[in-house]
Amino acid sequence: MKAAVVYGAGQSPRYADFHEPLPLAGEELVSVRASALSQFTRSRASGRHYSASGEFPAVAGSDGVGVTQDGRRVYFALPEAPFGAMAERSRVSASRCVDLPPDIDDVTAAAIANPGMSAWAALVTRAGIKPGETVLINGAAGIAGRLAVQLARYLGASRVIATARNAAALQEVRALGADVVIPFDLESGAAGAQAFEQALKEQFARGVDIVVDYLWGKSAEVVMAAIAKAAEDCAPVRFVHVGASSGADILLPGAALRSSAIVLMGSGIKSVPFQDMLDAVRHVYAAVGPAALKIATRVVPLSEVENAWADESGKERIVFVMDEA
Repeated sequence: MKAAVVYGAGQSPRYADFHEPLPLAGEELVSVRASALSQFTRSRASGRHYSASGEFPAVAGSDGVGVTQDGRRVYFALPEAPFGAMAERSRVSASRCVDLPPDIDDVTAAAIANPGMSAWAALVTRAGIKPGETVLINGAAGIAGRLAVQLARYLGASRVIATARNAAALQEVRALGADVVIPFDLESGAAGAQAFEQALKEQFARGVDIVVDYLWGKSAEVVMAAIAKAAEDCAPVRFVHVGASSGADILLPGAALRSSAIVLMGSGIKSVPFQDMLDAVRHVYAAVGPAALKIATRVVPLSEVENAWADESGKERIVFVMDEA
């Protein structure tokens, strides 16, 4: 069968032949229709993510949409290594399959599952969002951040604050439901950090209950400093770390913890039970219509995986579909 095959750590996949998957007891053989390219997928394929098997050669793709042997259309996650979702067929534990609603097309289902799952898990499973709370999304201009804004509103947030480096993109995020948008420029040095912190302090002084962070790095440091300086005494702020597109590490002064009621937590594989993540996908699928969830997609034939793999513009979710026979 044809697949996107990774031959070594750090290498991009190549469109090549790979041996057929043979499902074991308790597994499904899925004929794949679509698989989205996410940062999670890139990280696992490279061997960098903590959930990666490190086995090569292997087929890329952490999740996808397809049809089981008994004809069910499903979303599936984490196929059994070395098989991945970016192939004509894959094998996956039956417990990692979610039946698809009939009103969601394959491309949308594949595209929205991963970012929707991460946003729902962060807001609901980890932060325990309640109607009427205020949510700040740090890194709201990306695909996942935009969905988090929409889901926070759907889940009853009374106010949604969105931050990002791209000021123009934040205006699009405002149209998706953000009440306040805060662009920042940390490349300009101390002045940029001070301006960002001041804008954040104004919001934390009003009250922010949850921060969902997709960036980490310097921007997360500034957010935490603003919490320590401006949040009301003893008022807990649940800070949920989801992604690290701006840096893997931060400098966190102990005073920031001692002088605030900030609650730090992560959201991802191993911090959220896997079945809860699959439940999050089910909830997101159920919300697509009622919340009018929007996600920009670009459909690419799997045979073009080598050219599309390096596209990290973040404007659209690339969805690979199987080439016509």
